[in-house]
Amino acid sequence: MGKLLKWHLPDFRRQWFPENLSCCKSLTGIFSVHQPEPVSTTVGMCSPGQALTSFGDFALALACFFGHNTSSARVRKLPDHNRSFFEGFVMSFVASVHSKAVELIKLSVEMTSAAGSGHPTSAASLAHLVTVLMYDHMRWEPDRPGHPASDRLVLSEGHAVPVIYAAGADIGTGIGKNGDLRPMARDDAMQLRALDSEIDGHPNPMEGFPFFDAATGSLGQGLSVAAGIGAAARLDGLDRRIYCLIGDGESREGQIWEAAEFIADHGLTNVCPVFNCNHYGQSDPVSPLQSAGTTARKLSAVGYTVEWIDGHDPHQIREALQAHADVAGGAKPLAIVAETTKGWGSQSLQELGHGKAVGPDHLGTVLQELDETGQTVGAEWKEGELQIKAISSAIPATTRAGTPPPFSRALREAGKTSVLEEGEWATRRAYGLALQALGHTDPKIVAMDGDVKNSTYAEFFAEDEQLKERFFEGRIAEQNMVSAAAGFSAGGKIPFVSSFGKFITRAYDQLEMAINSGANIKVMGSHTGVSLAADGPSQMALPDVAWFHAFTTVRGHNGRPAANLLQPADAFAAYALTLAMAASDGFCYMRTLRPDTPFIYEGRTEFHLGGHHVLAEGGDVLIVACGYMVHEARKALIPLNEAGISAALVDLYSLPCDETAIIELARRSNRRVLTVEDNYGGGFGAAVASLLAEHDAGCRLKQMYVRKIPKSAREPDEVLAYLGLTKDDIVQTAAALVSNT
Repeated sequence: MGKLLKWHLPDFRRQWFPENLSCCKSLTGIFSVHQPEPVSTTVGMCSPGQALTSFGDFALALACFFGHNTSSARVRKLPDHNRSFFEGFVMSFVASVHSKAVELIKLSVEMTSAAGSGHPTSAASLAHLVTVLMYDHMRWEPDRPGHPASDRLVLSEGHAVPVIYAAGADIGTGIGKNGDLRPMARDDAMQLRALDSEIDGHPNPMEGFPFFDAATGSLGQGLSVAAGIGAAARLDGLDRRIYCLIGDGESREGQIWEAAEFIADHGLTNVCPVFNCNHYGQSDPVSPLQSAGTTARKLSAVGYTVEWIDGHDPHQIREALQAHADVAGGAKPLAIVAETTKGWGSQSLQELGHGKAVGPDHLGTVLQELDETGQTVGAEWKEGELQIKAISSAIPATTRAGTPPPFSRALREAGKTSVLEEGEWATRRAYGLALQALGHTDPKIVAMDGDVKNSTYAEFFAEDEQLKERFFEGRIAEQNMVSAAAGFSAGGKIPFVSSFGKFITRAYDQLEMAINSGANIKVMGSHTGVSLAADGPSQMALPDVAWFHAFTTVRGHNGRPAANLLQPADAFAAYALTLAMAASDGFCYMRTLRPDTPFIYEGRTEFHLGGHHVLAEGGDVLIVACGYMVHEARKALIPLNEAGISAALVDLYSLPCDETAIIELARRSNRRVLTVEDNYGGGFGAAVASLLAEHDAGCRLKQMYVRKIPKSAREPDEVLAYLGLTKDDIVQTAAALVSNT
């Protein structure tokens, strides 16, 4: 198939595609296609040995390749042309694209050579695709690359970014931070990977290149980001198209196919996946399962129309992109599978290998070979032939968010007044109620869930007639869901993502890339800790707290914490902290509980990111607890008091926290501190330990946490007893701490 689509280029190096189709070609474009028997297709009949004497027949042959399953690929019936057309195929558009592509490759080679590292071969494979997209097809404004209504380009194979930088330098696209932009120049490109440069080693808008919407480079995530941007655009009624360049090697990642199915599920036909099939990964050729033909069939099986093209043929690229433009907003998504050459244009570059910059001794040779290739393909720049298209959509109107009702009123409005009378409710339910309230007061709020909305109570949002359009079912594909949320954030939305905390851990990499991107994402992980009991450790989120704690110790690009980690102990706290997440700008992760827990707080209690509440004063020992263990610690106060031990109790519901206040409480408690949580180590207790040590507080500290793998039990109390985390265990540990100091 690769040969068939590259018929007009003198390139015999590509392997023949599958066994049921053999092709013979001549440079004049005549083929003989052999099929076992005549095959009926959507565009006609292709008989055994039929000669291909026209472009239309060529399309017919492609349909034949897919056999009796005519739904497996859509081949547009192209107009017939005579041979003189093919012999004179290098027209001004084609010549201009070739000229610009060669120019971009040369700059990609030079900038990576100056940096001493980078990926010029991958960049070269994308040169023609990037040229047609950025110079001719996309509707965008170079001086305002982050325009909220412009078409977007997501580079999933982020290592190939030099070719985008090269185009940015040539076009003069705006670079800089905090909206203070200046035109990019060649000198900027030559500062690739320098510490003080906006031109980072992999795409990251936060470093000063706002043409991109998200940090990429950790492979497999870009299509999910594109899907989120596309969904946000549809909600805003924007006629913007989103293109995602995907490497064939990274298409082995399951997330690519999670995203492909998400796009199909939600009809996001404004998103155009473009697979760059250059046949090589980092260390080896890609598997046959990542070949262009197999990729095309996979996409077709998911329900895509597939345009299978030569990725170095300007005409085919333009036709395929126009095919997507024609169906954007329609019912069926379209994807492009482009066969390319890694290191196109230079034999020396192709022999270099993946991720290696051209050394100074070979730079001249590579640049000369690229110039020679340009001459061979008829590269000639025609001024005005390529023109960036104007943006067709207006900027969506800005709407101000209202104020959600307080928890008690929200319960009454939802017909749940009995909850107030009963005096207990699960924090996960309070999250769902708060999410619904936010949805009614802020149109920027969108909700996503991983097929557990009836457990996370995101169903309150999903089943609300006024909100359901803004709910996106992510199904059991948490990695795609998180990266799509990053896309929603880039599209101006405030996405709330929910699943079991245990399942959120599947998306650690995606969460980190979203944080690196500065994405304004709110994640809720339910069923955290051991209190869910009966389902056992396969459903319990236990190490997640340590991972998110690490990000609370880091400053993001805006100078604020890279993440806020929240663990509400009751429904009042969970409701209030969900509202606080929405009001904040940045990443937040809130952990909720499965069982109903008694109310500790009331409607007048205030909660904020970085806060805590003192539930009891004492002078002998400070107990710092979070989540479910706040309730267990409260039970321990009475027997401790009866034993003559005056214990203070803090509900540390947020990290990072007010370190000065915690240290002062510890000093007032005779410098004895006991932390209690039903998670693995490295979480809230570790945070307290770190701040006491860092400030040289001179405290004696004991941590109580889950120290062995838990198991199923009928009731939470049984699991706590098994793990040594009951109120009696707290009493014993606190008493020992007091008696030993």
